[in-house]
Amino acid sequence: MTLDLIDIGANLTHASFGADLPYVMQRAMLAGVRRQIVTGADLPGSKQALALATLHPGVLWSTAGVHPHLAGQFDPAQAPQLAALLAQPRVVAVGECGLDYYRDLSPRAAQRSTFIAQLDLAVAIGKPVFLHQRDAHADFVAILRDFAPRLCGGVAHCFTGGPAELVDYVALGLCVGVTGWLCDERRGALLREAVPRIPADRIMLETDAPYLLPRDLTPKPATRRNEPAFLVHILNTAAKLRGATPQALAAQSTANAQRLFRLTCS
Repeated sequence: MTLDLIDIGANLTHASFGADLPYVMQRAMLAGVRRQIVTGADLPGSKQALALATLHPGVLWSTAGVHPHLAGQFDPAQAPQLAALLAQPRVVAVGECGLDYYRDLSPRAAQRSTFIAQLDLAVAIGKPVFLHQRDAHADFVAILRDFAPRLCGGVAHCFTGGPAELVDYVALGLCVGVTGWLCDERRGALLREAVPRIPADRIMLETDAPYLLPRDLTPKPATRRNEPAFLVHILNTAAKLRGATPQALAAQSTANAQRLFRLTCS
């Protein structure tokens, strides 16, 4: 089948892609993953993501932000540097930003203040947010409720919740990013319940490569590294759960990504 997929979350600047990124991108293209958004997780990483996207016009775009794991290292005085990155046309979203109380790699107060600072930038610059949330749903939703009317949309990246969390995110006007977590029989049950309920105009697909290799992928790769070509496996799993054809879901996800991130052909 001929596909035109967009992987909305790929960490292509990760060291694991350092030796063979051209082949990774070629495999993605051959699989039908025509475009990708490269995730930025801190200032240096966001600069690298933009540099990579600039080398591949029409194929790659990027985000710029500070991941909650790194929020403790963010100095508010760096906000103008982040704003300058976000002003670049190839940077299509603010983030990855949000809250992570599962690992707590940064103090929770720092996570919240850094999240709010990035939401302020998103409002000021007029770009959507690329969101991360783990074990912090109540605080995450409370903060977003204050900003939602002023935001230009956003996506709950790597959504791992169930129907209850989905209701809150849809009410906030968010799109929902589905990853290979869906394919994990140990911990993906709630997500599999939620996926059929995601509104058609809100669902998006992503790998979060090199993380979250689908557990049921066959044949299994030689390493645990995920890559954008495997987005097709996630597509097929999600389509089956939704009672849709892979082609129809691919077209819907791509249309949603193009709309939210305002992707162009250049």
